[in-house]
Order: sequence, then C-alpha cells, then structure tokens
Amino acid sequence: MSPRLLATVALLPLLLAALPAAAQEGPTPDATLLDEVVVTASRIETPRSAIAATVELIDAEAIVQQTALAASAVDTVAALVPSFSPTRQKLSGFGETLRGRSPLYLVDGVPQSTPLRDDSRDGYTIDPFFIDRVEVIFGSNAIQGIGATGGVVNYVTARKPSEAEGLTGRMMAQVTTDDELQGDGVGAKIAAIGGRDFGAFDLTVGAAFETRGAYYDADGSRVGFDGAQGEVQDSQAVSLLARGGWDLGGDRRLEGWVNRFDLEGDGDYVTVAGDRATGVPTTAVRGAAPGEQPSNAVTSAALTYTDRDLFGGVLRAQVFAHDYQGVFGGGSFPDFQDPRIAPVGTLFDQSANNSEKLGFKIDWQGQVPGLAGLKALVGLDGLRDRTYQELILTGRNWVPETAYESLSPFLQLNQSVLAGRLSLSAGVRRESAKLKVDDFQTLYAYGPQTVAGGEPGFEETLFNIGAAFEVTPALLVYGSFAQGFTMPDVGRVLRGINRPNQDVDTFLNVEPVVSDNTEVGVEYRGARVELSAAVFRSEAERGSLLNRLPSGIFEVQRQATRIDGLELKGLWRATDALTLGGSYAALDGQSDSDGDGDLDRDLNGANISPDRLLLWGEYETGPIALRLQAQTYLARDFDGEPAANGFEGYTVLDAVAAMRRASARCRWGCRTCWTSSTFPISRTHRGRPTICAFSPVAGARPP
Repeated sequence: MSPRLLATVALLPLLLAALPAAAQEGPTPDATLLDEVVVTASRIETPRSAIAATVELIDAEAIVQQTALAASAVDTVAALVPSFSPTRQKLSGFGETLRGRSPLYLVDGVPQSTPLRDDSRDGYTIDPFFIDRVEVIFGSNAIQGIGATGGVVNYVTARKPSEAEGLTGRMMAQVTTDDELQGDGVGAKIAAIGGRDFGAFDLTVGAAFETRGAYYDADGSRVGFDGAQGEVQDSQAVSLLARGGWDLGGDRRLEGWVNRFDLEGDGDYVTVAGDRATGVPTTAVRGAAPGEQPSNAVTSAALTYTDRDLFGGVLRAQVFAHDYQGVFGGGSFPDFQDPRIAPVGTLFDQSANNSEKLGFKIDWQGQVPGLAGLKALVGLDGLRDRTYQELILTGRNWVPETAYESLSPFLQLNQSVLAGRLSLSAGVRRESAKLKVDDFQTLYAYGPQTVAGGEPGFEETLFNIGAAFEVTPALLVYGSFAQGFTMPDVGRVLRGINRPNQDVDTFLNVEPVVSDNTEVGVEYRGARVELSAAVFRSEAERGSLLNRLPSGIFEVQRQATRIDGLELKGLWRATDALTLGGSYAALDGQSDSDGDGDLDRDLNGANISPDRLLLWGEYETGPIALRLQAQTYLARDFDGEPAANGFEGYTVLDAVAAMRRASARCRWGCRTCWTSSTFPISRTHRGRPTICAFSPVAGARPP
C-alpha cells in the first residue's frame, strides 16, 4: 500500500480500541441491530450479521432526501456510499466506479448493465420514485453473475401492498430551478404509484414524468452540454412501473413486473467549447443540436415463482428480459469518416448501442439435513446477451452483433456455530460462457479490416470464502475473499481492430476479467453510536483499462491492476432529534503499463475515484426534518500521467428541509412515527428506520 493508505489504515486499531468503551453508552437491547435486515442482493436469506462483506442499505427516506438534490438513483448511491465515484450528472456514467471497478446494477435482481459494450448508461433505467430500498454489496463477487467486479447495486422497487391497508399509494409534484430563477433553468416532475391487495391477487402501478431545464453553475453560466455522451439537462423522461402478484395457496406465489423508462434530450442547445489552459469552462448557447437527440429507452420485465416450503427450504425460479437502446450524439468524428460515402471531414453520423437480454435464475435454499446450522444455496443461472452498436444515419455497424451465452451452476454454504455468533461461508460458481461473433468488417477508419468470426469459450471457476463473528450483539468483525467476473468491453475491443488477418477465436483481448477482492472489516451499532471500518485489496491479472485516444474516443487496454482501499463510517445520535455522521474513503490503484510484471503506473481519473470525505447532520423534531451535508473530493496527482490530468479537488454543500405528516404513534411507544413517501413505514424509532404498527405488518418487531 502507499504511505497515504498505510497511515490511514493505522486508524483501525484505534477504532477497535474505542469500541468496548462505546459499547457502554447504551443498554444491550437497544444496541442490537445487526440482524434486522435481510439483504436480497446476496440471494440467500441471511441477516446482515452473517454476510462477510461490506454492505450499505439505503432506505426510502434517504432516497427521497437525495433525489431532491440530484437527478437519478445512481446519484443517491454516489452521495452515500464512501468509495463510489462522484457522478458526472450526465446521461453517461462513464468513469463512475465502486472501489475502482464497475458495479453490476440490478432492478429487483434483473441486470441492467451492458458489459459487452459498456456505454455506462445503466444509471438511467428506472425512476428513483419507484425505488423503496437500495442494497449495495461492496467488492467483487459472482453471486449475481457477470459484471460485479466492483460490487452489486440492487434497486428494490415498491413493496407488495397489504390487504389490511386497503388502497395505498403516494404521489409527488416537484419544481426545480437554478438559484437565479433563469427561465430555461426550470424543471418539473409529477409521479404517482398506488396498489391494492384484493385477496389472492395484488396489483401496483405507477407513472412518472419529468422535464428538466438547463443547468447553471454558481457564477450563473450555463453548464456545458456533453453532445456525444448525452445529457439529462434539457430533457424529458417518462417512466412506468407495473407489478402484480398471485398467491397460489400455502407458501407459493407467482409475481411479475415490468418497468419502462424513456429519457430523451430536447436538443435546444449547442456547446461552446472552453479552454482548459486558461481555465475557461465549456458552456452552451441556444441552438438546434444536429441529428437525433441522445436518449435511453429501457424495458425490463421479470416473472418469479416462489415456494417457501419445498423440501424444507425456499425455491425461487425467475425468468427475465431486458431490452435497451442508448442513442449517442452525433458528429463528424474521424472514426466515422468514409470517402466512399462522403468527402472526408464532412460525414456526420451518430451511434446507438443496442442490448437484449434473456435469462433465468433458479435456486433453492434451506437447512442441510443432519448438519445443524448449515444452510445451503444451490442454483443455476442462464443468460443470453445480444449486443451491437450501429451508426444510425448511415446504417453501418460500428460494433458487430455479438452474442454472449452462459450457463452457470453455483453452490453457497453458510455454517452458523457458537450459538449463531460465528458465521462461516464458502461458495463456488462455474461460469461456462461462449462469445459468438460472425465475420465482420470494421469501419473504413480502421482499415477497413475483415475480421474472421468465431465462438471463443470461457470456463472460469470462481470462489468465495468468509467469516463473520459477533463479538457482542452490537459488534461484528468479518473478513472475506471473493472473485468477480466480467467481459472487457468486447464491443470496444472488436470495433477498434486495425490490423489485418485477425480471428475472433484467437484474439487475446476478448478474454474475461477476473478480479479478486480481499477485505477485513468491523462494525459497531449502538443506541447512540455507529462505527464501521473496512480495508480491502482488489486485484486482476488482466484488468480492463480505458485509454483516451487523440480522437477523443477511448480504447481498452488489458493490464494487470491492483487497488487498495479503506472505508470509514460513523454516526452519533447526539439527541433524539440530532444525528451527526460522516464517512471517508481512500483508494490507491496501480497498473502494469509495460507488461513486465511490476505495477508501475497510477490508475488515472477515468479508472479510479478520488478520495472523499462526507460530513452530514440531521435534525428531526415533530414533522420537521433537516439535513445538511458536505462532500469533499480530495486533490490527487497521477504518476505516469501528464500534469494537466491531475485532479484539483472540490467541495459541495447540500441542504434539504422537509415537513411530514404524522401517521400514528409507534406501538413501541417511544415517539410519533412520521411518514413521507412509503406509508405506513415509520421513519424513525429512536433515530432508526423501523416498521410502524399503524396496521399489521408480517414480521414487524421492535428494534
């Protein structure tokens, strides 16, 4: 590790030494929170205290809070997860990573990412209004399949309505503007969702519409438009969600849902380039943007059958589909030029990335007979991903049609010993995948080259092992090793072939990326104080890095990489009304730029996030809730990079104020429950999220 990280890691023994003293600050019953939440993204029903990895759970209130400040669900994750990159607040999340690697985005377990041609548009596939909870599992893992080299971000949508509640729902109306009330800076959003349980059948439907104006900086100047990658400013978005469930009797249930999301730019502005050397920022002026406007069009759907009493365990079988098209802005880019179509320098074109997924997930989990405390998860996943990138104005394919097919059996074991205080876990997943590409020809700018197709296959066995120990009911220590698996942006590799006589079957650069994540962490959760710390190392023998070409287009380079990091979090409930907290993340990454086996170059800002410090305070009394947060991204220079690529750092300050209506007194009698977006879920019980007893809710229990 670098000296900077070593100095930071030295804080861990101090934290551990402080925990016994902190444990005395509240009675034991109030300090026991580790077992309250089951993390569905882990696929095995087990409490947080049995997961040997860093986990972040973002509840509905935090989502409402953060989306008042930003435009998407990924902005919420970036604001609250210490080692997540700052978002660009553009339609493309290019360069946004979790622990320096790409996370796998899911909506209720359905993958949203496009790893075969990673265009970083997976942050805009669902409206955050429909999300009730976000589950983040940090670090490489393979439990959800391809793509999770940085971790898993699972968006959990609206819960099943309760029959006792009758018709339930919520709605919102929102207006946004810049601080100088510029007319074209005004945006608006309306959304509603409602559901009812009719007995054996339940239905939930929702719709959201949002229009966004231009963005302005603190000096009153329009923020520049990313004409190629796409914008969320000056755009309109429509999102629809429908979910239905059928209780088949006993413990069997069939549930289906579909989500449709469309976002398209209005094209009312053109970019005015800035000057980096003189510090003049890029801005925009009124004008008609040429070509089709950048957009995201996404449809996701899933059908899930659950039997909670099959051979003493739980069976889940899911089939899913995901259809995505992302249109990018146009230009007379050198890569698009072809003198057979138009004189060089005059050909205007633009691309659209298309991805269609069909897949299934089948798993069974339950206690292993005859072995007390041993729980098994056994399953089989199948996926077919068909991806291509076309130039929509001239009908050419920039990335050839590429199909990825995989069949992946897996086994995960969790052993509970010492009266449940020690949880041991181990798992294995066999990725058996095949990449299918027909013969194709690259664009004229690359030769053109005729490339022989092929069907290269990959066989990878991925392992994980971990242990989590409850030292006390409030103190958890854990350690783990886990592997993740993804493809190295195959589309970007294939479209850039510029040498003759290449064959997909033998082209080395389409080999998969396998990352190893090792981490050790500690968590303490008391009545007044919560603290956590984790150190980790993530390594890949053949990583996938992005390198910017003079044309402005990025190519993929395969290099060994290593990322070391530390994450610290804490909060203090100073009073029943006031809570203070913060987090800090430090990352340090290197790559082997010359292939000699030595890590000799820093990962640059396109591949790793800056160190970050987040400080926040919340004050809640009666119906009034206030939050103030400050995020500081620390400056960083990169060895091996031009000085101009250094990061100067910055700080942003956010504030949110809310007035909520009271629902009912919590049945545990500590204070009134105040609800906002997810009636009748209580917002606090002694400062913690819990379930309100306004109506009977299965499994409700006091913290």
